[in-house]
Amino acid sequence: MNKFIIRQSLLLLLTATIWGVAFVSQSVGMDYVGPFTFNAVRSLIGAAVLVPCLFLLKKLQKKEKGQEVHKKEDKKTLLTGGICCGVILAVASSFQQFGLLYTTVGKAGFITAMYIILVPLFGIFLKKKVGLRIGISVVIAVAGLYLLCMTESLKPETGDILLLLCAATFSFHIMVIDHFSPLVDGVKMSCIQFLTCGILCSICMFLFETPKLSLILTAWKPVLYAGVMSCGVAYTLQIVGQKGMNPTVASLIMSLESVISVLAGFVLLHEVLSKRELFGCVLMFAAIILAQLPEKRAAERR
Repeated sequence: MNKFIIRQSLLLLLTATIWGVAFVSQSVGMDYVGPFTFNAVRSLIGAAVLVPCLFLLKKLQKKEKGQEVHKKEDKKTLLTGGICCGVILAVASSFQQFGLLYTTVGKAGFITAMYIILVPLFGIFLKKKVGLRIGISVVIAVAGLYLLCMTESLKPETGDILLLLCAATFSFHIMVIDHFSPLVDGVKMSCIQFLTCGILCSICMFLFETPKLSLILTAWKPVLYAGVMSCGVAYTLQIVGQKGMNPTVASLIMSLESVISVLAGFVLLHEVLSKRELFGCVLMFAAIILAQLPEKRAAERR
């Protein structure tokens, strides 16, 4: 393994670590402010942080000869993609924040990671083939979810249902990004999506909550971490870290976010999962890894 691969892998591992620990900041932040308030402030901060990142990434990228500035139609596509992603992100992040009110950080991390398995499943509606490997992954993931979410009364908790809705919504978010990202600048689109998400959550904040500046300032640590580190820094690290990396390997490294969320919840919040819940996490992580492994092509088997 050469130095380049090691460096890129470490950048992606750092990304996964930041996102995993972000679940703690999201949980702690709501000790002071409501879910909509937290999402509104963190998203607006994330948009602001990405502005200087745009200039940083431009310096890192080599300018190709004859490269032109985006045309008007490209700007329209950029705006459309950013707004669409922002609307879906606002819904997904709201489900996640409300879910964290009722469940632990570790469970939230693993249930949210279900989007990795749901994306290829929803791809069926786009006439994309789903192999046996994905089918097995779904069965394992459902078994893991049962152990992780079901109570003695055989009913999932409110937080678990909200987080499943979050995972499903994030699946659509991934598919929309997959559609627009080849057409526009990814960081610019992300900046627009965070701005859109921040505006929508701000509207909900004033409609359904009573935001107070004093409480927002009291929660400055978790809010800043979620806004600066999770939205701004981690996204930029992902963009830089994925360059030159095998997409499957990159996904596997970043899926460690779910494991790190459990460790962060245990170390920072002293949250402990039961043996059954831990086994459910193991099954779900196995399903996540299996879903991302590349399928062998017939040509490769010869």
